[in-house]
Amino acid sequence: MRVAPGKDRTIRLTAGPLELRLAEGPEELEAAQRLRYDVFYNERGAIPSPEMRAAQRDFDAFDEGCDHLVVLDTEADPDNPPIVGTYRLLRRDMAAKLGKFYTQDEYSIRRLLRGKQQVLELGRSCVAPAYRRAMTMNLLWRGVGLYAHVHGVKLMFGCASFHGIDPKAIGVELSYLRHYHLAPLRLRPKARRKRYINMNWHEPGSYDPKAARAALPPLIKGYLRMGGLIGDGAVIDEQFNTIDICIVVRPDRLAGPVARQFTVLGKDSPTQS
Repeated sequence: MRVAPGKDRTIRLTAGPLELRLAEGPEELEAAQRLRYDVFYNERGAIPSPEMRAAQRDFDAFDEGCDHLVVLDTEADPDNPPIVGTYRLLRRDMAAKLGKFYTQDEYSIRRLLRGKQQVLELGRSCVAPAYRRAMTMNLLWRGVGLYAHVHGVKLMFGCASFHGIDPKAIGVELSYLRHYHLAPLRLRPKARRKRYINMNWHEPGSYDPKAARAALPPLIKGYLRMGGLIGDGAVIDEQFNTIDICIVVRPDRLAGPVARQFTVLGKDSPTQS
């Protein structure tokens, strides 16, 4: 896996035929939005607006003010490689121009915004079905880590989702997250009062925590491996057919194998395999 050299290097990584970088221009942003539409709407049952259905793209008012990590398959079409993975990134300075973070529609994040440190919102993560393997996800995680390093990010956060809108069906998983991974009060987002769903469905000791963790969606498990912590309360997102939780990750306290990947990218070495 290569990293372009220099302090102001471009965000660019490769792994086999896959290349990760920031989307360049409106055509690549639209391609990322089409991938999001395929995953969120066609595959997972989100409800598009008439404009989204006509365009076959997932888009909102935040997209043009964000950076978008994209993974391209250079082997599938060297001249016009398809986008097979994406992540939307919104820094504090970018959110100031937009007026808010996307997460603030669901959660109060005032505790995360104290002081002037750089923070980064992670969102709209998805991968095409044929590319849902370790290589693609590791490339995305490494890209996030490199981006955070380049921009001096001290705190990352965002919403992660369970498929479906019945909290009772995932009561064990929600309880596990609250009991074992709740963020400390000074860093704890809280679901908006009118959207707040209690996560404490089962008492500690009444379920198997290992089984509960195993049942979590892959993205949430990935955040936990990075030392991720959970906000107070879940939120139902009827448009996306999901139940959302808020994740907080401190890049300086990453844990496990993902941490080693991020730590390598934090160095100034121009290459890493």
